[in-house]
Amino acid sequence: MNILLLSRYTRMGASSRLRTMQYLPALAREGFNVQVAPFFDDAYLHALYTGQKKRGSTLAYMLRRIRQMRVNPAPDIVWLEKEALPWMPWLLERAVLPHGVPIVSDYDDAVFHRYDKHKRGTVRAILGKKIKHVMAASDLVMAGNSYLANHARSASSLRVEIVPTVVDLDAYEVRTDAMHQDAPRVGWIGTPETWQGFAHPVHKVLDPVLTEQSALFRAVGAGMQPETSGTLEILPWTEDTEVSLIQSMDIGVMPLPDTPWTRGKCGYKLIQYMACGLPIVASPVGVNRDIVEHGVNGFLAESDEEWRAAIGMLLNDAALRRRMGAAGRKKVEEQYSLQVWGPRMAQMLRSIVEDRANG
Repeated sequence: MNILLLSRYTRMGASSRLRTMQYLPALAREGFNVQVAPFFDDAYLHALYTGQKKRGSTLAYMLRRIRQMRVNPAPDIVWLEKEALPWMPWLLERAVLPHGVPIVSDYDDAVFHRYDKHKRGTVRAILGKKIKHVMAASDLVMAGNSYLANHARSASSLRVEIVPTVVDLDAYEVRTDAMHQDAPRVGWIGTPETWQGFAHPVHKVLDPVLTEQSALFRAVGAGMQPETSGTLEILPWTEDTEVSLIQSMDIGVMPLPDTPWTRGKCGYKLIQYMACGLPIVASPVGVNRDIVEHGVNGFLAESDEEWRAAIGMLLNDAALRRRMGAAGRKKVEEQYSLQVWGPRMAQMLRSIVEDRANG
């Protein structure tokens, strides 16, 4: 069974790597042949993460994507990450997608709000319903959480499945030696953009608690160069060091404002922390409410006082950290692992072809 995977990024892009590419070995074992065709390249992502001018023209990326879709023979499935042609109207996208081939579309964030809540009225008018059209044309929509799934259902999608963003348990191990380092670490992982918007303000809130406890706030991915200043430790992200850096944390955090965009996030960093046996503290926004069991595997914190209290309690109690970390790891093993979802993904993709064949 041949699948054309129209991903948004290469492996360097977290959404593409986690939502689709990490499934490739499992799918190969099930007899699937997947051709990966990313829209953006590594140079684009490097420029994005470093704040440099983006390389490559939009037209060049568009033309490459159109060539990617003109494969012969036609695939059995087009696996589409979000959309085929960003910022292009649905009618144009539909015209260049392979005809008669079932579409499986995947969403791990509220990409539709880039269009339907855009500040320019012309964008809202032309593209506001584009993602709903993609979802409606899909034989299967895989949504990372209920907020995204409800949007797909409102588009009258044929079939909608909630598929969380998961981790490979073979790559994530619980390390207890992190508890014995010189300074406990409250950790966060993300991009420079989300650091400035979401996590940096919380670090400022926590700074007095961190100072009192002689603790550090480790921000992985907040910058491209390592830097330590006061209670803040910034380390660059790489795929090779990602897991080991999380393992060296003692508490994992995911602060978020409550907006339509953040309600579409899938809480992946929480799942990463839990897979490494860390207790978690997160804003009660969107899917975070499902992942965090307050008082069991971590805490939900909204106000500044709640954030300081939750972090202070965990920094003061190593036994509580271990107990909550163990509960989180168990939840990942049962609900958020590649080992559980790999076979499910293969079954869903196979059923799409079988259903189309059976009419």
